[in-house]
Amino acid sequence: MIIEDYSNINQIIAENSYSSVFLLLDTNTDRHCLDLFIKKSGIKDFKKVVVEDGEESKSLDTCEYVWEYLNSNNGDRKSLLINIGGGVVTDLGGFIASTYLRGIDFINVPTTVLCMVDAAFGGKTGINFKSIKNQIGVINKPKGVLIDIDYLETLSNEEYINGFAEIYKHSLITDNKNLQFKNLVKLDFRKDIKDIIHSYSSIKNKVVELDLYESNHRKVLNLGHTIGHAVESYSIISKHIDKLKHGEAIAVGLITELYISHKIHGFDHKDLLSIKEELLRRFNRITFTDLDQKEILKIMSYDKKNYGNTLKYVLLKAVGSPVIDQEVDEELFYMAFDFYNS
Repeated sequence: MIIEDYSNINQIIAENSYSSVFLLLDTNTDRHCLDLFIKKSGIKDFKKVVVEDGEESKSLDTCEYVWEYLNSNNGDRKSLLINIGGGVVTDLGGFIASTYLRGIDFINVPTTVLCMVDAAFGGKTGINFKSIKNQIGVINKPKGVLIDIDYLETLSNEEYINGFAEIYKHSLITDNKNLQFKNLVKLDFRKDIKDIIHSYSSIKNKVVELDLYESNHRKVLNLGHTIGHAVESYSIISKHIDKLKHGEAIAVGLITELYISHKIHGFDHKDLLSIKEELLRRFNRITFTDLDQKEILKIMSYDKKNYGNTLKYVLLKAVGSPVIDQEVDEELFYMAFDFYNS
């Protein structure tokens, strides 16, 4: 459920007679967003728990820290956890709430473009395990998601643009021609942001409604993520590639997987080049050595989307025509990185 008014949060709290309200924030949202949330929501009776910002916080150690905080502050099965932050906070907080005392309610308050259009929705929660992204988690939908674009004013330009990788992805899988890639790039990413978030989050929501547990159709949302997630995980442990933001890694995944789509399914070459040009205009190009590519391929073998020892991709026949569960040989994987590096 999308919450567009802070009064709805108070209504949810009253209707469910929660015994206590906890706020989960990271160090950035504690500094930049908490005052705005308190001012707009009017919530006064709460306890806050703050974790370090960054992907490293999606860990079992952080979960233990928060679970212990809940225990020490009289958390019970009628407690509510409100997650205020980007994708790390909503992924982490959703997982913590879903597993604490076999599950307590939670509300997501996304504060980044990425989270508002993608991460806060769909019910996927989780943490990373041994540098493998989202290796442990559950699917459990939040009680509600509050969308307030005023939080975006706290973001750097780099963090703001980071969210657009998922928006690009949505524009590639949707069959709504008005929302497809060619029309998206005509919009002003600042002035039109409210409409962009509303339109492109609705694409994900419609997919999730059809297939909450990713048994079939929901897999289309993984376009760019088979390679992209592995690239992101690799950047955390690599000694010469700087740690990448989610959007930067997904941009790599989109370019390489669309190249593979061109080779296997005849995805239009002109579209491929224009999408590559747009993504590299927004996101810095990363140089991947042969060794990097081998390590990325190795990480992909742990991907939760795999079946047995077989890697599964989402590819495109054309914009708006995704195909799921595609097998790709290693030679084509390396060719895709040659295309990206060129």
